[in-house]
Amino acid sequence: MYRRLVLLLGAALCAMPIAHAQPAPQWPDKPVRIIVPFAAGGSTDIVARKVAQRLGQLTSQPFVVENKPGAGGTLGAAYAKVQPADGYTLFLGTVSTQSVAPFLYKTLPYDPLRDFRGLAMIASVPNVVVVNKKLGIHDLKQLIDAARQKPGGLTYGSSGLGSSNHLATEALRATLDIPLTHVPYRGSGPALTDTMAGHVDFMLDVAMTSLPYIERGDLNAVAVTSKARLAVLPQLPTVAEQGFPEFEAVGWFGLFTPAATPDPVARRIAALVHDVVLEKDMAAYFAAQGATASGVTLADFDAVVAADRAQWGKVAQMARIQPE
Repeated sequence: MYRRLVLLLGAALCAMPIAHAQPAPQWPDKPVRIIVPFAAGGSTDIVARKVAQRLGQLTSQPFVVENKPGAGGTLGAAYAKVQPADGYTLFLGTVSTQSVAPFLYKTLPYDPLRDFRGLAMIASVPNVVVVNKKLGIHDLKQLIDAARQKPGGLTYGSSGLGSSNHLATEALRATLDIPLTHVPYRGSGPALTDTMAGHVDFMLDVAMTSLPYIERGDLNAVAVTSKARLAVLPQLPTVAEQGFPEFEAVGWFGLFTPAATPDPVARRIAALVHDVVLEKDMAAYFAAQGATASGVTLADFDAVVAADRAQWGKVAQMARIQPE
């Protein structure tokens, strides 16, 4: 009798599902969307399409970029937040949408820490201060003089209210102690175009989109916002080198998913993206654009977002930015 009970109990246990014995998720088995919260042609869009192309090659599934611009990236973030948490809608977030926006909006339609899960940081990148060439400005001293001489100060473009280059420019304004007028756009691409056309005087833009125009002489590069010079622009001094040693403003791009995405799926995506961005060719591509490929994933990436949020909060306070 005892032997029969043991056999029956053993059969019952074998029939029970065991979580760790389940097969790894077969993600993806259909097309994947990547929501980009800025206009086509900007740096975020370029990064998304570069990574999407490689992910598609490796998985034999299309990775489709969808641009949802507006309100400094927050419209796209709010849209991505409510998509199914199944790994088939990803969000290309930036320091703007995940770390800066809470300090620029009184009412934000999402919580960057609660509503999203960080999958992988793709790359970090500083900004370059680029000026309309007709102004004849070639360094920060000339920029300061021009801003103080012009009624209302110089005008500057940004990717939109709440974007990282908006807040970084406001931090620069406070550091340089100059008057400036903000002109927000729906992405860095339109802002850069208008800077070249002279509709705004200057902007802070990542090297990956402004570099071709700098090299052709369509824009004057005045400074880089990292503490170290860029290898792709070795002659361009930093803001720190031009008399403001404490200044630094570096952004990043990363992939996120709605917070409720199952852990096995999130880990599968994170591992794949990690490997893609650190591939030799991909890392070299980012380096050539003035960016640095990143291998930070999952909980470590979430920690970066949280730390950046605290840091940019200090910047917003220093720049005396009031939420709108």
